[in-house]
Amino acid sequence: MAFIFPPEAHIAVPVAGSDDSIAVRRVYCVGRNYAAHAREMGFDPDREPPFFFCKPDNAVVPVRYGETLELAYPAQTLNYHYEAELVAVIGKSGSDIAVENALDYVWGYAVGLDMTRRDLQMKQREMGRPWELGKAFDRSAPIGPIHRVSEVGHFENGGLWLTVNGETKQKSDVSQLIWSVPETVSYLSKFFRLQPGDLIYTGTPEGVGPVVAGETMVVGVEGLGELKVKVVE
Repeated sequence: MAFIFPPEAHIAVPVAGSDDSIAVRRVYCVGRNYAAHAREMGFDPDREPPFFFCKPDNAVVPVRYGETLELAYPAQTLNYHYEAELVAVIGKSGSDIAVENALDYVWGYAVGLDMTRRDLQMKQREMGRPWELGKAFDRSAPIGPIHRVSEVGHFENGGLWLTVNGETKQKSDVSQLIWSVPETVSYLSKFFRLQPGDLIYTGTPEGVGPVVAGETMVVGVEGLGELKVKVVE
């Protein structure tokens, strides 16, 4: 079979401590999954089941340790926001997964950023429209190397932080997730068959805010290292 247009190569995220990589399949993001962040966005977290939005696989930008990703300020926004996240990486196929079995489907974890054109997201939300303009744009999902569960275990707790030019903006703990990783995997699997290479951005804590060209973000998760991103013109 010949393709009229050559297909894009898979986005491949490196595996920490090896020459291996994982091809990204789908990117799922959990909305408002830390109580304090839900409140800062104007919602009551106690009344809401988990909800999800997606980014395309080619929104993912792998960043190796020791590198600084130069991320261009995106078009059509005046309010470009960071959101620091723990990312769970699915390693085997499954649907309707029971909570008690959900962690068996998680192959590894990484540090991630859900970059957001907040003004566009808010405008779409006010009109009751999907969030793609605010969330699913090019290079909106930087991610660090993936760590195997066999090496780092699972994350019931662990610090999560983000700084901008050395100033702490987000600081929390993954124990503060409203919906834990196994609960999130189980719930999501009721609507989609999860497959190897699926990434789940598990949500961001309070403290989200804008960045501009010239500023450098450092985001980290305890046990997973740090991801460094500089915004450029």
